[in-house]
Amino acid sequence: MVATGLEILLRKSEHFQNRNIGLIVNQSSVTPDLKYSWNALRERGIHVRKIFSPEHGLFATEQDQIAVTCQPEIGCEVISLYRDTAASLLPDKRVLDNLDLILFDIQDVGSRYYTYINTLALFMEAVSGMDLEIIVLDRPNPLGGSLVEGPLLDPSFRSFVGIFPIPVRHGMTVGELALLYRDIKKLDINLHVIKMDGWQRSMLFPETGLPWIPPSPNMPTFATAEVYPGMCLLEGMNISEGRGTTTPFQLFGAPFIKPDDLAERCRKFGLEGVIFHPVWFKPTFHKFSGEVIGGIWLHVTDHGRFRSFATGVAITAALQELYPEHLQFLKGVYEFNNTIPAFDLLAGNSSIRTSILSGSDINITLASWLKNETAFSELKSSFHLYEP
Repeated sequence: MVATGLEILLRKSEHFQNRNIGLIVNQSSVTPDLKYSWNALRERGIHVRKIFSPEHGLFATEQDQIAVTCQPEIGCEVISLYRDTAASLLPDKRVLDNLDLILFDIQDVGSRYYTYINTLALFMEAVSGMDLEIIVLDRPNPLGGSLVEGPLLDPSFRSFVGIFPIPVRHGMTVGELALLYRDIKKLDINLHVIKMDGWQRSMLFPETGLPWIPPSPNMPTFATAEVYPGMCLLEGMNISEGRGTTTPFQLFGAPFIKPDDLAERCRKFGLEGVIFHPVWFKPTFHKFSGEVIGGIWLHVTDHGRFRSFATGVAITAALQELYPEHLQFLKGVYEFNNTIPAFDLLAGNSSIRTSILSGSDINITLASWLKNETAFSELKSSFHLYEP
């Protein structure tokens, strides 16, 4: 079984007993026997002074884009890094005065959108130049460490769902991403990574032997994480991404969708490793709450051949082709940004949306980021901490 960075740290906990420590964690920060990190550290005589929690809160009690203002008492000060303003994403430097070490330990899901890595990036920027050490306790990338997919983030589309200049599916661990970001941004920080033991880049999460702790309210399983890099694009449209069901992101739909027609159109794209299964469902909250709507359930049949982001873009093209009078790309505030459509923030550019709206050949669109993938695969290899 893979040993996480947290486990490795706990084996040499005597080195940290005289430090003033803050944690950036949530409920996914656990030992293999499901003990929360802050409790495991206390048992070893390590004093945790403060905890910084990301989006959704320390125990992921809040839905997406909901300010976290009230959290359970755990015998330690808990500071939310996700409240009701963009400024709240950064730590107030006054709360860092009595700290000399920050430990980051949150399970990522391998996608640029997922905001926990962006919380780390913003924190690193905020403390650059300060006498404060950051240690990332590394955990597996559930999608493995080899495949990358999607376009690089256009810097002008930087947002809380896109801080790192990386493809959508990045194929890196959080520790590797932190090293890459320090290098790219030339940050003046004392950064270290406590590596995992036993993890290989070819591993998907089920192969690690670790328990899956849902890192956010709508990430209940590894199967959810596998489709998320593409299906999160639906957040930027008037399409239910399955929130309000037990299978978010695997399931999507809208009142105007005819499931059999959409499934047939999606099959014609020739995408590998996935079955488009027509369904009807009723979300209990979020988009179309309480309505019976038509949609598709994605069944991944081949982990190695399935390309989630390409699938999400192709589905978007099919929706535009079949339902142009109904499909909308949403405007308004999305993750503290009110000037750029949510779909573009997620895609990292506007070209994918505009090509779909103009009816461009989907194969040309899907090929448009191949050079990005190749270039990033070469770049990221210099930051790899683990063997294939």
